[in-house]
Amino acid sequence: MALDRSGSCNPTMVKIGITFLGVCLVGYLVGPPLYWHLLEGLAAVRRSSAAVSCPTCNCDCDSQPLLSIPQALSNGSLTDCAKHDPEVNGETEKNFAELLSEELKLREAEALESQQRADMALLEAKKLTSQYQKEADKCNSGMETCEEAREKAEEALVAQKKLSEMWESRARQRGWKDGGNKAVNTA
Repeated sequence: MALDRSGSCNPTMVKIGITFLGVCLVGYLVGPPLYWHLLEGLAAVRRSSAAVSCPTCNCDCDSQPLLSIPQALSNGSLTDCAKHDPEVNGETEKNFAELLSEELKLREAEALESQQRADMALLEAKKLTSQYQKEADKCNSGMETCEEAREKAEEALVAQKKLSEMWESRARQRGWKDGGNKAVNTA
């Protein structure tokens, strides 16, 4: 690519390069199928022109191949015989019906197993839920008991403070002073 004086690519050269890449890509994608179609067309034209110029061949060839497989051993003959035999048809239908019923039984057993597992999981979840609910109830009753005990202790503390204040006020009336000075009782 040609660079300008500024160091960037020339836009015309970039367009030419992208166009060339596009043409190559189209040729790569469309070329092989087009080539094969043209070859088939040319071969068909050659065959039609060769058939006109060449006389037909008269062959006294057997229709049987050199090595023939006995009919009893060929796969096609066995299936053909079974198709036309009513007994085989009936047995095949019975076997097919038995297979279907067996498949249904297996699926039913799998569904039953799955249902039992789901029921067991549900029962286990219910047990755990019940256990957690019992624990929560124990916790709640313990909290209520603690709250009641706290309220009673608070009431007892208030009552004790009132009693202490009453005794302190009586002691002050009789001459008791704060700060370690003991009052002398002169009665």
